[in-house]
Amino acid sequence: MLTVKIFADGAKLDVIADMAKNPIIKGFTTNPTLMRKAGVTDYCAFARDALSVVHGLPISFEVFSDDFEEMERQACQIASWGENVFVKIPITNTKGEFSGPLIQRLAKNGVQLNITALLTTNQVQQVAECLSETTSSFVSVFAGRIADTGCDPCPIMKRSVELLSFLPRAELIWASPREVFNVVQANSVGCHVITATNDVLAKLPLLGKDLDQVSLETVQMFRRDAEEAAYKIEKHNIVSV
Repeated sequence: MLTVKIFADGAKLDVIADMAKNPIIKGFTTNPTLMRKAGVTDYCAFARDALSVVHGLPISFEVFSDDFEEMERQACQIASWGENVFVKIPITNTKGEFSGPLIQRLAKNGVQLNITALLTTNQVQQVAECLSETTSSFVSVFAGRIADTGCDPCPIMKRSVELLSFLPRAELIWASPREVFNVVQANSVGCHVITATNDVLAKLPLLGKDLDQVSLETVQMFRRDAEEAAYKIEKHNIVSV
């Protein structure tokens, strides 16, 4: 049985509105890269429109300054947009400077945070020491990017759950999943949330499906595509090998 919550990750407003009607979707995440790919040109207008269709489900919007003072100003403004808003703060700025003091100030002041772009347990521990026991927060560890480097993310994610266990209102997000199996992995290590883009969400109906049936459907797909393409191999074209 799955206990991990699924958040939809993306920035296409029509998709967000559609996903908000799906009972398996428990929240939403965005970031500047997804927004740019979706053609968003007005950050605040997009956020306002997104908030109007998510029906109070948690949604994360990210600051985009590289200066901590300006990050703080943006964070406070974003937080004012709604009680279901979480402000995404990157683990460092582009110079590699830790965002800890900013995270600590915001959390102490009751700003709901989503600390993003973490890849190590050391980073998780650093962030945990900055968060508040009384303010809701997410910690997004990019398990998919860990796997991209050839490392198994499960031990890191399992340890991250342990590192956050003393914070009753902090939840670990398995971020940047690559396949449906990541949902099973996230669930098995005790992650609270996994994000999923449309390509992963589209495959969720396959979860637990009979493998013999999947095999048959694959063979049927090959046959159907060959017929639709009208492929032929004439006898005189057959080459002996």
